[in-house]
Amino acid sequence: MCEYCGCQALPQIAELTREHDLVVNLIGDVRTAHRNADVSRMARIARHVSAVLVPHTAVEEQGLFPPLAEEFPEGIAALRAEHRHVEAVLDEAAAGVPADPVWPRRLLDVLDLLRDHILKEQDGVFPAALAGLNTEDWEAMDAVRSRVGTRSADFATTEFAAEAGVDIDQYAGSQQDGPLTPGKAAS
Repeated sequence: MCEYCGCQALPQIAELTREHDLVVNLIGDVRTAHRNADVSRMARIARHVSAVLVPHTAVEEQGLFPPLAEEFPEGIAALRAEHRHVEAVLDEAAAGVPADPVWPRRLLDVLDLLRDHILKEQDGVFPAALAGLNTEDWEAMDAVRSRVGTRSADFATTEFAAEAGVDIDQYAGSQQDGPLTPGKAAS
């Protein structure tokens, strides 16, 4: 992930990056559940991915993307379309395990798309924001974040992680540590 331009030093980008890191780790957990043929666990984790992405997407679409859309209209439109596609597949697990036997494959496919999407944002959108957003744009992002909150901190709670079937000790990390990595100790 991008660490070359300094954009992650901004608190708004740092929080989006923390959410990306959490989602990437949850994607790994979904893959493990799939290898173990545990569709129920896949659905539980999909709900947690969705819980993290709801406020995250709001901050991007209502705060980060609008000031970039004039300069990068096709790119921003493509990212928004990817958000809708990811949401649609995750939403299939909102009420429990989807009955569709091909849903696990669709989930894995959309999570591959999401992983690529995260890289586009971190390697393209975030550096562009650093270069192009003004003070009012950053304040607008802060206002959206204040309104929608974040779920990344919730993941650190035992209840949230237990319901997802995830061992939170493997994700011991902090904002200063950079990307969450299984087994990485908190500083």
